[in-house]
Amino acid sequence: MIAQCLIGLQGDNMPTISVEQSLLRKFVEGRGRKHNVEDLAFRLPLMGTDIDICDENVLDIEIFPDRPDLLSPETLFHGMMPFLHDAPPNPRLLVNPGTISMKVSAELSEIRPVILGAVVRGLDIDEEIIKRLMEHQEKLHFALGRGRKRASIGVHDLATLAPPFRVEAVGREHSFTPLAMDNEMTIDEILAEHPKGVDYAHLLKDMQKVPIILDSNDAVLSFPPIINGDHTTVTTNTRDIFIDVTGLDIRACESALMLICLQLSVLGGKIESVRVNTCEGKEWSLDGSPIVHTVKRTLVEGILGNSFTDDQIEDAIRRMGGIYNGDTSGNLSISMPRWRFDILHPIDLVEEVAIGHGYDDLAHDVPKAPLTAIPRTDGHLRRRIREALQGLGLIQIQSLTLSNDDDQFNTVRWKADGAITRMTNPITTEHTILRQNILPGLLRLLAANRHHDLPQGVYELGTVVINHSNTDRFAFLVAENSGGFASLRGRIQALMRDLGCNDWSLEPIEGGPWLAGRAASIMVEGMKIGECGEIDPYVSESFELTVPMSGAQIDVSSLNSAIQDPVH
Repeated sequence: MIAQCLIGLQGDNMPTISVEQSLLRKFVEGRGRKHNVEDLAFRLPLMGTDIDICDENVLDIEIFPDRPDLLSPETLFHGMMPFLHDAPPNPRLLVNPGTISMKVSAELSEIRPVILGAVVRGLDIDEEIIKRLMEHQEKLHFALGRGRKRASIGVHDLATLAPPFRVEAVGREHSFTPLAMDNEMTIDEILAEHPKGVDYAHLLKDMQKVPIILDSNDAVLSFPPIINGDHTTVTTNTRDIFIDVTGLDIRACESALMLICLQLSVLGGKIESVRVNTCEGKEWSLDGSPIVHTVKRTLVEGILGNSFTDDQIEDAIRRMGGIYNGDTSGNLSISMPRWRFDILHPIDLVEEVAIGHGYDDLAHDVPKAPLTAIPRTDGHLRRRIREALQGLGLIQIQSLTLSNDDDQFNTVRWKADGAITRMTNPITTEHTILRQNILPGLLRLLAANRHHDLPQGVYELGTVVINHSNTDRFAFLVAENSGGFASLRGRIQALMRDLGCNDWSLEPIEGGPWLAGRAASIMVEGMKIGECGEIDPYVSESFELTVPMSGAQIDVSSLNSAIQDPVH
């Protein structure tokens, strides 16, 4: 039996927002509904979120990466009103026609081709609103912008600007005063010395020209995706805001722009379009109308195992913030907000119906295909490994196969074992590669549970990916105040005994996560099957652990080759 050890697995690094209950109460009761904290804690996870804290004072909530439209208190409120309070859905963003224009140079087509803008007027801003706006901006940079590469957002006090605007490509000798600086700096100086320039200089690497946004007085509003001009800072005196979004992906940029506008509209702002003459010579302005999607009824009912009436589908889609337009020859027409970046395929609409209807009210079914099992060649060995480790009092855990270079190699001082399999479009900075080692996941787990009493002992038998092929390894880790290498050797001896292996030995090694002089290779009949040792305190501190630890990591295929399976 697999136990999610102690608190459970941590480190998914999903975007998290913290909302004051008084703020949500103000929003909800301002719409004529009653704010019920207990109901919020019970029903909000059904939307696809994970609540950390929900009491009378604060709501701490993890937002799954496929719902970037819930990353601010205001957009969360907009999404939860139909779901929790039966409010009418509002998939349309009201955009009034504006008079401001922005012209984009054709040179930007090879540098940063997507340049969008909008204006929000009539705001009453305080320090808390500015803080929430900035936090929302940074979360969207992470969730939609891929670290500002795909989309980056700039917000400016419109009163300090002189429209119309233009976007030009300039050389690296161009200078202006960036945000939080007193003097002008050249582009090269900003990229080398300004904190934001240092963080994001890689996005403009090898580019001879870079984008800047200017007003009619030639004042620099923004140097996307790096930093704004200092004079455009939003303050408590700001009433009208100009928003620019630049990037490489039109859909990500539109969604980011609309979500910032949605946040400000919940706060009472009135949205105005900006006429953008794109680098391709086309005209663009913000369209707040919903997108009409279609999905076959047979697909919805076949996957979910239910036959739905039109009323049931209408109720489900309404709870998800959309509008059901009806069934035409078996095709369901559904209008969803244009900012719902996660709706990419008809199967996403099936999920919307499932969440809106409720998973607990779907039909039960059994597999129709024959499912005759074929035993694994290493099945007996895996069972014996688990029984041996559990016999040592260790708790089995199961962690993600996704990891990152720091955890897998840099921090634990192991070199890559063959080619590394990398994610093309990682969702988080924590999950960029497929793991080659099990032990770092155990270190992360103990770090998340360091407030629990000692001793703590865990193990995992799981898949690793080496040279782009799956293989199996297992590792165990024990945190205890006493014992050291002698206790570790005893555990290795008991493990080898239970696996029926008599000809084994330990040979001293250097390197890896182990403490010098307290580490060894595990040898069976002259073949290295793994490593063991005490964890170096330097490595422990990197995982925010300060307790003595020892453990081992063993390759299952090498072990399988070295010992004989007594069952066969």
